[in-house]
Amino acid sequence: MKNLLANIKITVEEKVYLKDPESSEKGRMIIEHGIKLMEELGLEGFTFKKLAERIGITEATIYRYFESKHHLLVYLISWYWSWLEYRLVFATSNIASPQERLRVAIQILSGRIENDMDFAHIDEVTLQKIVIAESAKAYLTKEVDENNKEGFFLSYKRLNKRIASIILEINPEYKYPDSLVSTVSESAHQQVFFAKHLPSLTNIDLAQEDQLVDFLTELVLNTIKK
Repeated sequence: MKNLLANIKITVEEKVYLKDPESSEKGRMIIEHGIKLMEELGLEGFTFKKLAERIGITEATIYRYFESKHHLLVYLISWYWSWLEYRLVFATSNIASPQERLRVAIQILSGRIENDMDFAHIDEVTLQKIVIAESAKAYLTKEVDENNKEGFFLSYKRLNKRIASIILEINPEYKYPDSLVSTVSESAHQQVFFAKHLPSLTNIDLAQEDQLVDFLTELVLNTIKK
């Protein structure tokens, strides 16, 4: 099955970009170096001019692929959620127990990751750092309703629904599966951010590799008990 999944393309909603960056070498370079530069500078310091200088192309070339740096951010975040869904489907395909599938899902949401060589131009470890620091900026905008109508956040919502459906397998009477999953998804990033920058807001020690996973697993399983 791994061989079959190796050729799968991670898709992002078409409205997010003007030209699919996966369709050309320059597009893939924009993504590869865009991840590195955005993590290095943060969204506020990141510009297409700086990215063009880093790659050695014109700024106009980047604008052929993305309308703005916000659209590039949405693309990167959307790719990340779609990649997590890909990993979840692969990791749970032969697991019958919904409880065990839920544990795997929480591990994928909140555990440490390694670079996936099936997507050589994407540095997933660095991309996760962007998600932790910048992902809320993808939707905390005045244009969020319009962006939502255009499908900007479908990958996030699709992953959320997939995990929520596992919760309902375990407890069909639980009333808040979508709320719980989105809370866990956001907490997985916030707790890492707090541990790095605002440690008095969390008990998570990043040196203890599975602590965050254990905390969120305990939170979810205790919450959905019948």
